Amino acid sequence: MALHSLWHSLCWFLALSITGYSRFLTVPTTPFIERNGTSFSIRQLASIVTLIPPTLHEFATTFQEDLRSSLGLEVPITFNKKRGRNAIFLTLTNHTSFQDAAGRWTSEGYALDIDSHGITIAGASPLGVWWGSRSVIQAAVLNGYALPHGSAVDAPGWSSRGVMLDVGRHYYPPHFLIELCSYFDNLYNNVDLYSTQASMELYAAFRPWSEDPALAGLNNRANDTYTQAQFDQIQHQCARRGVTIIPEIEAPGHALAIVQWRPELGLKDLSMLNISHPETIPTMKTIWKTLLPWFHSKTTGFVNQLNDYIKDLGKAVRIWGTFTLAQGANVSKDVSIQHWEYFEDNPYFDYIHNGYNVLNSDDAFYIVGKWSGSYPQYLNKTRVFYGNPAGGHITALWNDYGPNATTVSEAYYSWRPVLPALADKQWGGDLLEAEYDEVFHKIHGQNPDRRISSKGKRILEYHFQNSSSTVADLSGNDYHGTIHGCQIQHSAIIFSDQCYLQTPLDSKGRDYTLSFSVKPTSSVPGALFTGLDSALLNGNGSISNITLVSGGNAYSLNYSLPGNKTFLRVSEGNGAQTSLEFLTRLGVNGDSLVWAPIAIEAPLARVAEGFTGMMRAVSLWGVAK
Repeated sequence: MALHSLWHSLCWFLALSITGYSRFLTVPTTPFIERNGTSFSIRQLASIVTLIPPTLHEFATTFQEDLRSSLGLEVPITFNKKRGRNAIFLTLTNHTSFQDAAGRWTSEGYALDIDSHGITIAGASPLGVWWGSRSVIQAAVLNGYALPHGSAVDAPGWSSRGVMLDVGRHYYPPHFLIELCSYFDNLYNNVDLYSTQASMELYAAFRPWSEDPALAGLNNRANDTYTQAQFDQIQHQCARRGVTIIPEIEAPGHALAIVQWRPELGLKDLSMLNISHPETIPTMKTIWKTLLPWFHSKTTGFVNQLNDYIKDLGKAVRIWGTFTLAQGANVSKDVSIQHWEYFEDNPYFDYIHNGYNVLNSDDAFYIVGKWSGSYPQYLNKTRVFYGNPAGGHITALWNDYGPNATTVSEAYYSWRPVLPALADKQWGGDLLEAEYDEVFHKIHGQNPDRRISSKGKRILEYHFQNSSSTVADLSGNDYHGTIHGCQIQHSAIIFSDQCYLQTPLDSKGRDYTLSFSVKPTSSVPGALFTGLDSALLNGNGSISNITLVSGGNAYSLNYSLPGNKTFLRVSEGNGAQTSLEFLTRLGVNGDSLVWAPIAIEAPLARVAEGFTGMMRAVSLWGVAK
């Protein structure tokens, strides 16, 4: 049930009977034995009953919030040793059937029982209880609140399941990482395409922001970083949904950010550390000593030279499998190996056969944002359904061509069509491709798609017809705006002195059309629209081009507002790109600029804060025109 946390709330439920045996067609599928043909309505719930430890209570609190958001149920949490009537009882058990695909006991297993009095979820651990709550809420949402009486024993086939997101070459805001519960990384690639001077100037980022003087200068991007408090929040929020953040600080390879900080530590290929340099290992120990207290997980990724050091600090080491025993490697068997490509190693003969613990991250499931000479930009559904993630599995999304090749949300859309199916396979479910195609549109309970509820195709319509501080929404959806300090003249809102228009919306994702009439009265750049995910600016610094900002990265449009009244339309459709194309530096064949489409969410929270000029007739439609 890995990644249930990303798409848990709106999954399809169906009981399929096969010679007396049934299963829930959840994602992942849940074994279920139905009895007596009756059901329990989750509308009857009067309480969520839980035991200590506190970690179980925290999962219960998140479950309570999900019942409210997904089913509209307000169910209090109580503490007791027994379930009682009309309750969901969350408890712990030592069930003997909690075994993975290899017959090993797993703490992530759970037993589910439904009868006329309510529901019991008994987990091998609090995390097992959490996965059981995901099955219950999915089944209830899409089966009319009625759950058949019966029982289930469910456990993952493999302990390691998940995704890896490259945040080193592309910054992703904390709220986005919390939504995806993704990974933590820093690196750069393709530096062989650049000269030494160009390599030293390439975008390469070390994301943790530490005030420790020992790391002064390592992170020189204060606006695109994670403080310890932010990273604590990311880890805590993801843990509430059963997802563990595993940090990765790559070295000695993919270490351009470190070499830019300490050039003397680099090889000719500046993305590589020179491990024979006397200061390389001490420098890496300093980085790890400073940052390890940030990380709540037990596993970190690094090379075996630091294994003993990191073990002494209470963590375990995982490395990418790029140097085999046959090639002279002498890696401790305490270090787990993450396999990624058969031209680098044979995971069975090189590692498993020799007693190593191996995590499968084969590049058949690699994604590279925007463009690649060999890797796709989206997960391959055929491989997901007909491949084999045995032994645990991690799928990776890399940003080989830097921060301005994609926007933040394009990482989500690279995974969106297929990742729930991969979650089924990583868990060990038996979901069929035809079943998945039938239910896929049902599985998005959270809202990374940035959907907005609307009575029709027109979502929002503002005409500035009177001097009231409230701007009526003429679409019929009642998304009324509030004017903060601005004046209205001749059906136009006059923006100056940091006044702005506030809307009750944040962002609109695919598909949409945002149109407005605008007339700048100053050459000073300002924000036309800002929202949760992006901002649309009338210039950026000395650049007069219309500019999109997403995740701290700026994308300039080949268009500037003239000094007269202009009608501007931003439209995104076909699930892939906007009608306006942004200039993107991809680094293809060296140092080049390539025109590439960029997908953007319409920023809606504030209108024209910091912009000087006039605006009329703001309109948002839920279709691309």
